[in-house]
Amino acid sequence: MIKRLKLNKMRLALLVGLPVLLSACIDDEVEVEVIREVEVEVIVEVEVPAPVPTPVDVSYEVTLTNLTNSQPLSPAAVVLHADGHLFSVGEVPSVALEQMAEGAMTAGLLALGMASASGAGVIGPGGSETISVTIQDVTDAKLSVTTMLVNTNDAFSGLDALDLSTLAVGDSWTATANVYDAGTEVNSEAAGTMPGPADGGEGFNATRTDTGFVSMHPGVVTGDDGLTNSVLTVQHKFDNPAMRIMVTRIE
Repeated sequence: MIKRLKLNKMRLALLVGLPVLLSACIDDEVEVEVIREVEVEVIVEVEVPAPVPTPVDVSYEVTLTNLTNSQPLSPAAVVLHADGHLFSVGEVPSVALEQMAEGAMTAGLLALGMASASGAGVIGPGGSETISVTIQDVTDAKLSVTTMLVNTNDAFSGLDALDLSTLAVGDSWTATANVYDAGTEVNSEAAGTMPGPADGGEGFNATRTDTGFVSMHPGVVTGDDGLTNSVLTVQHKFDNPAMRIMVTRIE
């Protein structure tokens, strides 16, 4: 006689991949048929990524005012950078600084920043320009500004590595800027050596003919002062400061 035993249905919660083991006892006279239905419960943990924060713009307006009598200022380079210096008195100037100070070429300096902006044009004596620059999620950038006095060989004015971390939205900072000598081209003021309207001569020249380090500018010596080969007049003389800089955080 064969007896058949059917077990009750069971619900099991198993990890995926674990084998289900079935066993039965069989003797010589009893055949046991085991029927077992197994339901597998799969628990899947899904890691939900954190929401990506919306970038926040941090913007500044930089207003430059030309304080000289007859020295146009070239289109300025306004640069936000993390650290370091665009120029430093007593240090060897970079090629990018030389290009700006001799030929009003700003591309090299603008490329050094996390964010940067160029002035729209020349700032004439007594004139002003406001330049806006924006960076995302950075409130402790350094600000540097440079512009060439174009009726010179390699004179420039500007600001190096101003710490912006203390400026809140609506705050302003104002200062005046002196004139520096890039030290890359001798201050001959000779015809053909200056790119400004007083001469219309050469701008950047890779050959360095002066001290080789940045210094305070001694001023120009004009034809009216007795320098016979100078194409400048007393009107082109300048004194410190040459420029006023106002920085306002607008967002």
